[in-house]
Amino acid sequence: MEEWIFRVTAVALPAILAITLHEAAHGFVAWRLGDDTAYQLGRVTFNPLRHIDPFGTVLLPALMYFTTGFVFGWAKPVPVNFGRLNHPRRDMVWVALAGPGTNFVLALLSAILWGLVNPQHGMVEQWLRAAAEVSILVNVILMVFNLIPLPPLDGGRVAVGILPDVLAFPLARLERFGMPILLAAFFLLPMLGRQIGVDLNIMTWLMGPPVDAVIDLIQILTGNG
Repeated sequence: MEEWIFRVTAVALPAILAITLHEAAHGFVAWRLGDDTAYQLGRVTFNPLRHIDPFGTVLLPALMYFTTGFVFGWAKPVPVNFGRLNHPRRDMVWVALAGPGTNFVLALLSAILWGLVNPQHGMVEQWLRAAAEVSILVNVILMVFNLIPLPPLDGGRVAVGILPDVLAFPLARLERFGMPILLAAFFLLPMLGRQIGVDLNIMTWLMGPPVDAVIDLIQILTGNG
């Protein structure tokens, strides 16, 4: 039981913080740039409890971590009225980048903690080292995943904000199809590939190299390489 509690908390707590603080950052930056929609709803807070979706934030990430080693989840989306931003198209980019940027900072802080903790000093230190390792991985995966240039992901909003209209408008119209495309890439194609004996895990091909590169960068920046 103690080992189970150790493993679950070392995975769940960093994952919850990564997912919920990602959303909080969107709301905070939107508020600072002119849209108080999230603020009026009490969502401009770094209290994770205000952002947790019980299934998407807790159950699904834990289940996927223990069954596949991969983490996927979501918090309750922070509402942003892009039309109320001071400079809607430009500020949309900063609001979108706030989430992945927060994940990078959390991964960096977790790597610093990892380097400071000696797991031989006791159970608490062992837990901190394990939680820091999970936090680095989860935050980097969330950052890279959300920077995929497909709406409604943050990378898609960044692309819409910086691309010329001839490219931005067709990309923006893909938003309603974005999540079905991602779910198919995550689940349906790998399942189909297993049935026909072909590796169709597109998300691993797409995300693996940048995730490894970001983790290598963080190790260099924190002196843990």
